[in-house]
Amino acid sequence: MAARGGNKFSVLLPTYNERENLPLVVWLLVRTFRESGTDFEVIIIDDGSPDGTQQVAEQLEKIYGSDKILLRPRPKKLGLGTAYIHGMKHATGNFIVIMDADLSHHPKFIPEFIRKQKEGNFDIVSGTRYKGDGGVYGWDLKRKLISRGANFITQVLLRPGASDLTGSFRLYRKEVLEKLMEKCVSKGYVFQMEMIVRARQLGYTIGEPSLRNSSSPFS
Repeated sequence: MAARGGNKFSVLLPTYNERENLPLVVWLLVRTFRESGTDFEVIIIDDGSPDGTQQVAEQLEKIYGSDKILLRPRPKKLGLGTAYIHGMKHATGNFIVIMDADLSHHPKFIPEFIRKQKEGNFDIVSGTRYKGDGGVYGWDLKRKLISRGANFITQVLLRPGASDLTGSFRLYRKEVLEKLMEKCVSKGYVFQMEMIVRARQLGYTIGEPSLRNSSSPFS
């Protein structure tokens, strides 16, 4: 199917012990992109999962085709930032979507990300749970408090101009993500926060459609 507007979207999907979730999230991604007539590829970066995630990914390559599902594994857990760098080396799209493979991010929101990017010609589109009708579902109280607290502190201290800094469901222009990855030094939880703060420092534009973390992957 022809790409919309000549654009292609590469989804970077880091995995570790996602054997049960991976088939569903890939099916949802494929369905979402095909229904919207959007050119895509899904790059699975598995960090040596002991639960057989890599073998599941190999089967998904066969089912959907190695032009759409690309397994690019690593021997062990090496961190989220380096997983994105590794995935980008194999990405052929001019836009990059980053998301989690644990079904906390629903692929149904990706067309809205694409519409938002086109609407404002944004460099980054970051899904927000703290704006408009956004919200979080399926999270325990501790996770909600940590996320809210981290966002509040960063908003007060750094004024980044984006409402949800800890979210990891985003769309980037490929060249923008490459530049940000060169600049970022953080590891772990604060990595996503640094990406947005540095994006503002470098003058990149950020759009924010609201989203909900649905507890049901079929909603």
